[in-house]
Amino acid sequence: MYDHKYLLEFTTEVFMQIGCSREDAGAVAAVLIAAELRDHSSHGMIRVREYYDLWKSGRVNVTPDVKVVHQTPSTAVVDGDRCFGMVAGIRSMKLAIEKATVTGTGWVAARNSNHFGIAGYYAMKALEHDMVGICVTNANPLVVPTWSVSRYLGTNPLAVAVPALHEPPFVADFATTPIARGKLAVSEKKGEKVPFGFVQDADGNPSDDPGILRRGGGMVTLGGDRVHGSHKGYCMSAVVDIFSAVFSGANFGPFVPPSVAYLPVPEHQVGEGTGHFFGAMRIDAFRPADEFKASMDEWIRTFRGAKPRKGETRVLIPGDPEREAEERNSKAGIKLVPAVVIDLKAIAAELGLNFNEEE
Repeated sequence: MYDHKYLLEFTTEVFMQIGCSREDAGAVAAVLIAAELRDHSSHGMIRVREYYDLWKSGRVNVTPDVKVVHQTPSTAVVDGDRCFGMVAGIRSMKLAIEKATVTGTGWVAARNSNHFGIAGYYAMKALEHDMVGICVTNANPLVVPTWSVSRYLGTNPLAVAVPALHEPPFVADFATTPIARGKLAVSEKKGEKVPFGFVQDADGNPSDDPGILRRGGGMVTLGGDRVHGSHKGYCMSAVVDIFSAVFSGANFGPFVPPSVAYLPVPEHQVGEGTGHFFGAMRIDAFRPADEFKASMDEWIRTFRGAKPRKGETRVLIPGDPEREAEERNSKAGIKLVPAVVIDLKAIAAELGLNFNEEE
């Protein structure tokens, strides 16, 4: 098991070694370790290799000039200058919160960015300000619309964080596909198959091969197939794509530059880089803050009281598993997949660093 503080320090050093400032390297590391702590290993240390390879391929700018290119009192567009997505993400969410403080709500679209880790990290930044946080992003075009074999969409996650008074906050953070691409990568690293209903082959046939994306296959949208509502997942992915790209001027759909070096950047571009969209809403812009949070307590307790089905012990509130994992992993440490450890040791050797054996 690895102590999360050690992983944070090591990851910060990796990104400083490739040219990031300490602040930017720390931002990348903080989001990756937050994912590990919250049991989202698909967005954690496994991404260090992907980001490192993107840097080696010249597709990420490690000394970006991140700036606001357009704004109104309640909205803004941020240009990330091809940065690691965490750099644009943290800057954009902070700006959304600042605008909401003044106007009641703040909305910031970002373009010319890259993969930014877990969307929930940014949405949760609003909680400490008695605000609701919202975050969406488009991503690698590896997902097929319903009835298609064309990889036109990303996993396009959506995150919403809502504060409560005495109960833990409500935090929904999910992809608009049945599985995140990173979880396919984890399964592939482990040599495991995945259930049918997650991916299809290049001809549109269901597959259980997590590596099928390397052979022209695609991920399916939430629902899996038309009978089980994949058209609704398609709609959700499309909404996220439009908010992330069309508002900001980023690339949409099949034109989004992949965050993995083994996939080529599309020759035709309709915008700049990957796009994100962030929102912050002051709860006292709608009703007194304590009143709102007390109502959220009641909502949470009501749904906690739902009768579990046979074989289950409780009904979860969105955010429960991640919060409990964070408490557990902060104390017990983080377990890394052996193949990820091999990657981290190889990167460390290339950069003249050391990666310790498991503690």
